[in-house]
Amino acid sequence: MKPWLASAGAIVAGFVVTAAASTAMDAVMQAVGIFPSGPQLMTAPLFALASAYRAVFTVAGGYTTARLAPDRPMRHAWILAGIGFLAGMAGVIAYYMIGGEKLGPAWYAISIPLEAIPCVWLGARLVLGLRPRPKKPGDS
Repeated sequence: MKPWLASAGAIVAGFVVTAAASTAMDAVMQAVGIFPSGPQLMTAPLFALASAYRAVFTVAGGYTTARLAPDRPMRHAWILAGIGFLAGMAGVIAYYMIGGEKLGPAWYAISIPLEAIPCVWLGARLVLGLRPRPKKPGDS
């Protein structure tokens, strides 16, 4: 496999893990009645819950990207974090353009891009922390 293809695959995989897990959890929360269905607005604590599990899934996305990266896992994670930040900012812009107050609190929309960078970084650090470090001369 060509290195650029493996790199792109690692980044796409991290994005898919984050997006698919978040979407699936939203559906589960709605199916079991924790989140309201239809046009009802969620309460602030429910938005906080959604923000929390999205953060966990973003860490998992960063972990996936770094784990699958053919080399320089943190570089791949930074690319994923940048993509997540830009996608989240697009959501913030859309929120304000369509009068998002009807959709939920502004802090929630803003939390999505703000979570991207530290959460992806943490996921990548978990991978790097798990890899054996090269021995330095004199180490036993």
